[in-house]
Amino acid sequence: MSLFERRQVLGMLAVLPLAACGFTPAYAPGGAGLALRGQVRAADPTDSRGFDFVAALEERLGRPASPRYDLDYDISLSERGSARVAGVGETRISVIGTVRYALTDRASGETVSSGSIRNFTNYSTTSTQLASLRAREDAERRLMRILADQVATRLIAAQAE
Repeated sequence: MSLFERRQVLGMLAVLPLAACGFTPAYAPGGAGLALRGQVRAADPTDSRGFDFVAALEERLGRPASPRYDLDYDISLSERGSARVAGVGETRISVIGTVRYALTDRASGETVSSGSIRNFTNYSTTSTQLASLRAREDAERRLMRILADQVATRLIAAQAE
């Protein structure tokens, strides 16, 4: 048996346990990921963080055309120094973000899924205020994308249950 044929056989054997447990890809036809595509309308953002969060969420779940669900969310951020240099101060800052969310069915008003997600990202301070400010803004933007991805993943998982 050639090396190529062995890889095919081993690949098929590796997938076999997943098929036995009822695993179906989220974005397969009829999967939970497609069931939410274009169906979730996030609450209107009130600040730049919310705008970044909603934009990332819509990238993942699609822009709502005729939404079936409303997503309410609350974003809170905090900062904590994670590296200090004597005589200079904090040189690395952790931005910690928490999103509390609730997905509500528009027709029934019933809460379909809710929860809280927490994650963090970091940025380095530099010798100039402008560069430090831009690094902070970039860190917050990255954090909003991370949190939106996690919320979307949780919503898809809840839809699959």
